[in-house]
Amino acid sequence: MTSSPAPAETLRAPLVVEFPFTRSLGPVQSAFLTGLRERTVLGVRTADRKVLVPPVEYDPVTAEEIRELVEVAPTGTVTTWAWNPAPRANQPLGVPFAWVLVRLDGADTALLHALDAPGGPEAVRTGMRVRIRWAEERGGAITDIACFEPYDGEATGEATPHSGEFADPVTGIVAAARLDYTYSPGRAQSRYLNALVAERKTLGERCPACRKVYVPPRGACPTCGVATDEQVEVGPRGTVTTYCIVNIKARNLDIEVPYVYAHIALDGADLALHGRIGGIPYDQVRMGMRVEAVWTEDGRYPDHYRPTGEPDADYDLYKELL
Repeated sequence: MTSSPAPAETLRAPLVVEFPFTRSLGPVQSAFLTGLRERTVLGVRTADRKVLVPPVEYDPVTAEEIRELVEVAPTGTVTTWAWNPAPRANQPLGVPFAWVLVRLDGADTALLHALDAPGGPEAVRTGMRVRIRWAEERGGAITDIACFEPYDGEATGEATPHSGEFADPVTGIVAAARLDYTYSPGRAQSRYLNALVAERKTLGERCPACRKVYVPPRGACPTCGVATDEQVEVGPRGTVTTYCIVNIKARNLDIEVPYVYAHIALDGADLALHGRIGGIPYDQVRMGMRVEAVWTEDGRYPDHYRPTGEPDADYDLYKELL
């Protein structure tokens, strides 16, 4: 079944990708973060006597291991900056502030952090003197530095040797990685999604050159590189072309393991999409099994696919769609 594309509003939606990143710390990073907890800033000295803050474990020039820890001052000089007029969630300050690179007194490299500048961008300049404002509660993280603030004093002292030894050192951290963005699937996939929601139809698009039907549609044929605008309804049944058994339970996903995720070639499509297989024990799923969609309770999209009871498809009919 074919049809001309219907005018449809291009969809947009906010999306968040978020996960905790857990890592262990070597002796240098452990000393640096534990030092912040104790209101002490440590750097590392290289073979050519430069002091790097934040410290690294290997010389960026020679790649040699470096372990000579030194303490630098909590005061420094802004080397460059950028104004942030609209802070986002979880940024260091909830009011407009400047991102600054600060070369702490005694260091040869600059540390990136936030500068609290109540006077606005006019109050920030390269070369201005600043000092660390420590967080009231500290646990061994870069956020133990709450921010920098303006400071009237002159540069003081050079880096001094430090053992890097502290009681109860920090040996590992968990850093939350988060990306907020607005996603637009484009006109082709907007038509596909609108048809799923409004009509429980699965629409692909046919390439005018090679005549392949792509589901979900991409707006262009990835083989021929030409636009696709002929809509084709496919399914609602299809064939399992290949699959995997999932044995690790995903966070916030209310599905008991093990379960099966499969590539499914809907009837009439020349590209397999993937979906979960249900209604059958995981160890009975097989290539060539005929399946059909089971929709969510609100009817917005297929929740999973279940066996239709039809005979398995012949391998030659789907071997190009693995």
